[in-house]
Amino acid sequence: MASKKSVAIIGAGISGMAAAIELADKAYKPIVYEKNNSFGGRGRQIEKDGFLFDLGPSWYWMPDIFEKFFNDYGKSSRDYFELLRLDPSFRIFHKEGILDVPAGVEACIEVFEHREKGSGIFLRKFLKEAQYKYETGMRDFVRKPSLKWSEYFDWDLLKAALRLQMFQSLESVVYKNIKDELLRQWLCFPVLFLGAKPSQTPALYSLMNYAEMELGTWYPKGGMIKLFEALYALALEKGVKFEFMADVQKIDCDSHHVKSILVNNREVFVDAVVATADYHHVDEHLLAHEHRQYSKKYWESRVMAPSAMLYYLGVGETIDGLLHHNLFFDTDFERHAGSIYDHPEWPEDPLFYVCVPSKTDSLVAPKGKENLFILVPLAAGIQDQPEERQKLFEKVIRRLEKKTGTSIVDKILFKMEMGPSDFVELYNSYKGNAYGLANTLMQTAVLKPRLKHHKLTNLFFAGQLTHPGPGLPPSLISGQLSATLLQKLKL
Repeated sequence: MASKKSVAIIGAGISGMAAAIELADKAYKPIVYEKNNSFGGRGRQIEKDGFLFDLGPSWYWMPDIFEKFFNDYGKSSRDYFELLRLDPSFRIFHKEGILDVPAGVEACIEVFEHREKGSGIFLRKFLKEAQYKYETGMRDFVRKPSLKWSEYFDWDLLKAALRLQMFQSLESVVYKNIKDELLRQWLCFPVLFLGAKPSQTPALYSLMNYAEMELGTWYPKGGMIKLFEALYALALEKGVKFEFMADVQKIDCDSHHVKSILVNNREVFVDAVVATADYHHVDEHLLAHEHRQYSKKYWESRVMAPSAMLYYLGVGETIDGLLHHNLFFDTDFERHAGSIYDHPEWPEDPLFYVCVPSKTDSLVAPKGKENLFILVPLAAGIQDQPEERQKLFEKVIRRLEKKTGTSIVDKILFKMEMGPSDFVELYNSYKGNAYGLANTLMQTAVLKPRLKHHKLTNLFFAGQLTHPGPGLPPSLISGQLSATLLQKLKL
């Protein structure tokens, strides 16, 4: 390459930093433009009165994916942060009481067999197949760009696809073999990260159960921000430039190429663009009408992963009865799921999740105090109203106090909240979604929005609305994939 080609990366989230690192490593000149004041996208952190809060992702699963990424550039995650494996992995509050989910397959099998005779045998077989799906999926499917079906026209891949259970739902496989309601919930809960009900999620995604039980639930000491700090540090080491408070307002093109971008009313000429901001926002608002790939009807017909209501609490004393990760499955799952997917409304009796990093990490809260992160899934596109936020908080906090036997409201020293309208304002999030595009069968692989613009030869996309899908590991891979596609282009 005679001279370094300039590539504009729109967005400094995980996929944007991954793309920038890959391109800088291959002698391109990436500049990352971020509309907010820091890197990380949804994965930022705030500090208030000694409390540290990760604002976004809180589960560190699939450590092998992150380790491979760092290894690709001669590094290890250990060069940047310390990982702690959680044991128990998490706690489930259910209608009958409490279940602590242990770390490790054998311990999980024991719990299954104790609750339902014969279920341990099923779980062992189920996880063996889940391991095959995980290893095959991560090796042969996820890392393909999925621009056309012919990428998968390989006899070995086609044989593998039959075993991956793409056309069966996870719910059908689990419910056929497991009768215990709690065990069903345990096996089905990980797909909630993929943004669809278990009845609509291909059984392929039992690979998430393998990730949870075999690969484990981990925590970077100091918070999830440590992962994003590591990516930012690696990007700087590679020579990536960042511009913060840099709002990309327009992508200017001729008939087949991007020529420049408009950043804070300043025209910047580029050789290529990788857009890792919200895909819908880029397609609908940054491109001229004639260059849009998808119609309004197309976007309206997409099944979005849920939005969420998030509450961040600094509490003045320790709370017994909670672990690092806590799932409150003590109400009707189908009723809450219906309020998300079938008839969008604020839930009456919601399931929710509580993260308490201070149970693991003394660095994130003052001594004798706790930092709580409460997440309640909501329907994407729901009308965000202050009174509904408060009503929901009161419902959740009452249940939390009852389940833990602790008075919490009068101990709150700090409270902040984020909801659908905040996701729109901060991240240009389509319908205020929190996780991206749901991983349903009809939104898998080639059926997702494309990594590469179908007409503009030097415009690429990455993030949770494109291939491979929502979640930190898929978004990381997405950034690498788009950057690899770009390298095939003669600039």
